[in-house]
Order: sequence, then structure tokens, then C-alpha cells
Amino acid sequence: MTLAKLDNFEDHKFEKPTKRIHDGPDVTFFLTSFAYRDIIVFILQLNHAVLPRKRDVDGSTKITTYPLESPDVTFSFAVQSLRALLTKLIDLVDEIPPDTGPRRFGNVSFRKWYQSVEAQLQDILGEYLPEELEPAFEELGAYLMGSFGSAQRLDYGTGHELSFLAFLACLWKVNFFPPADAGVEERGIVLGVFELYLSLIRKLIKLYTLEPAGSHGVWGLDDNSFLPYVFGSAQFSPAITAETDPTPIEGSLPDTPQASSVAKANLVDKEKDKNMYFSAIAFIYDVKRGPFWEHSPILFDISGIKDGWGKINKGMLKMYNAEVLSKFPVVQHFPFGSLFKWEKDPHAKPPPPSTHASSQPLRNPADTHAPSAGRPGGVPPPPTGGIGAGATTAAPWAKTTSQAPVGFVNGVTQAPWASRTPAPPAGRAVGRPTGLPGRPMPPLNESVRKQDEGSRSDETKK
Repeated sequence: MTLAKLDNFEDHKFEKPTKRIHDGPDVTFFLTSFAYRDIIVFILQLNHAVLPRKRDVDGSTKITTYPLESPDVTFSFAVQSLRALLTKLIDLVDEIPPDTGPRRFGNVSFRKWYQSVEAQLQDILGEYLPEELEPAFEELGAYLMGSFGSAQRLDYGTGHELSFLAFLACLWKVNFFPPADAGVEERGIVLGVFELYLSLIRKLIKLYTLEPAGSHGVWGLDDNSFLPYVFGSAQFSPAITAETDPTPIEGSLPDTPQASSVAKANLVDKEKDKNMYFSAIAFIYDVKRGPFWEHSPILFDISGIKDGWGKINKGMLKMYNAEVLSKFPVVQHFPFGSLFKWEKDPHAKPPPPSTHASSQPLRNPADTHAPSAGRPGGVPPPPTGGIGAGATTAAPWAKTTSQAPVGFVNGVTQAPWASRTPAPPAGRAVGRPTGLPGRPMPPLNESVRKQDEGSRSDETKK
């Protein structure tokens, strides 16, 4: 299944995307909307494209993989144009150095960079996109600008990453990418465009010290990104034979690194230029200090999964649905226009109630039955205790459940494929994980901590 394209571009009425999600019930409506459906379809489409392929060549089986900088991935003119656009934005960062004055959170020079891009946006789009797409520039530009972070809050998070995904999906819908065999353009989008976008974002975060947006702190998967873990685990999943084959849900491609390698800085450094998962881990090592298991316990937990990268990929897709698409703090800023419609999908099933759905905000707690602005009347009222989209919202790949999500600790979904574990004792420091499932936690005594830090430093020097 692929994302549908516009049938008639000339007659399509584009519109400026606007905010529609104001409270918890709006999140529930979003999860039954055409926009949500299109996001899911596009993610699965990109994810499937970077799976290894098994082909019969002269009577023998050959496996083709798609690492970063893969010679088996060709970039179309459309992909090259987007790479040139992103390169221009990266170069613009060099022209606006960080402010040297005192600051507490974020560097105010990010606002200068953001405003500079905003002022040039129409010219930039006109330079790198075909002239016939000009009617869509306002709609496309809203998602592109939303993908760089917040100039007001000086932060960046998975909601901004989602906005860039939407920008790419909009370009797909308006036929910017040329017709090609299944997976060809999608691989160019993931490996040629999305990874370069991440390079831009990592540069912005480091240079302007952007804060994590809506981060769960130590209990989050990553302070800023999520999709590189989805696509990166797909790169290491078992090979498929036909384009119609389902995405593997367990096992790994032969000779791929073990998931546990993420806890070893030298092995991460070895793989970071080939795999998106390890590239994201390498950035964590670049900006954080201390034992990996201490500052990234959820990723450390996942590194203990024994069923292979296919299992991790399946879990990442579930977790993305739960922790990004179903969370009010993340999707509240996502705008809706003519390409991502704020309209109910008649084939969508309502998401089941869940534990942290009840923590989603209500616009007017005194009247939970009042429809929110922009949401059609007749949307079912929230269940007792509030409404939202919980950790295991019914995505196409997820089983529905009305119970508390597996591994639910401190209001945050842990790896949904890991076994249940008790919550940390009351009063325990949030930054110190205890007994996370999937991988045993190292001792917490000071001597072991120093030994871990020393060994990691030695590994980095090799």
C-alpha cells in the first residue's frame, strides 16, 4: 500500500495549514482522521523500502542491502533537488554563529537563522521545486518551517521531525517524485533526504544548544528523534523476496551487529556511517556523557532484545504510534490543510481507551461533552477520567488493548515488546533506572560507574 497522489493537481484547492488539536478529544479525532491514515501509510511505505532484498541472480541468491551511501540506491532529480535545498540550509547555519552572551536555555541566534530561512522561504522553494508546484508552496512551506524546531521556545523534538515527514509526504502527493519501481524513490527519500535532514537538525541542536521539546527526560527513547530508529532497524531486518512480502517481525540480516552493540562506543562509531539507528546513537554519544545505560535506559533496554532487528523494528513502529502520534504534547502543533485533512476517515476504528489517555488535557473540564473547535459535532465524548491516545493506540500493526501498556513506568511507555517490569520505587530518582526489562542493569556503585566511563573513553580513542 502506498500513499495516494493527487488525481488532478490543477483543480486542487490548496490551503494554509492551521492548528486543529487543542485538547485530548482532538487527539482522539486525529487518530481516526485521513491525516493520521496518510502518515501511517507513508511511514510504513518508507520503512518497507529500506528492508534488504533477496534476489535470484544466475541461479544463486543475492542479498542487496541499503546502507547509508549505498551504491545500490540512485537519487532521482527530485531527491537531488531536496538534498541541494537542505545543503543550502546547512550552509546558512555557518553564516549565523551562536550568540556569545549569557544564556540559560538555547541560543538566541537560532531565532536569527529561523527568521532568515522564513524570509527566504518562497525563494528557496522556487529555486529547488518546479514552478508548477507554486500553488502548493504555502502549504508545503508550513510543514518545512515546522520541521526545524521552535524559534519561540528554542527547542526541537519528535513533533518537528513529524513535520518534515509531512513535508515529504506532501511532495509525494503532489507528484514531485517521479514514477519508479516500488521502493526506488522511497529509498532515495530515506537515505538521501531524511538522513541529510537529520544532519541539519543535529547541527542546529549542537550549535544553538536547542532544548528537547516535550522530552520524557531519561525515560524517553531519544531527546529529539524517533524515525531514524525505525528506518535503521529496518535496514538490519531479514531480507524480503518480493515487494509484496510483509515486513519481517523477527530475526536479523546475517552478519549485522548485535543490538547490544549500541552500549559500546567503538562499535557505534564503526556502524554510524552505514546505519541510521547507529547514526542516531552516535549523536547521543556526541552530546551526552556518562554510562549509556544511565542516560539512555530505554535504548539500553531495547539493546537486550534477543529476537533480532525485525522484532525491534516492529516494536519501534508500535512505539512511534504510541509516543509520537498519540501524545497531545507532540501532535498539538501539527497543522492540517488540504493535503493532510482534518476529516474523519469513515473506515477508521476508534482507538481503545488506555491508561495514560486519561492524562490528556481537556479544554473545558467542566463540560467534557462539548465538541472542540474544528472537530465535528457528534464525536463521542471522552471516557470517564479524560481522553487521549494512549501507549498502545490501535495502529494498523498493533493489537488493540484496553489494559495498561506493557512496561508502563512513570507515565511513559517503555519498549512495548519488552516484558512487564515493576515501576521504580516511590521517591527513587527518575534519572536512575531500575530493573528495566530485556537487559540486566549494571550495578550502581561509584567504582563501576567510573570503570564504565573509563572503558568507554578508551574505546572512543581507538
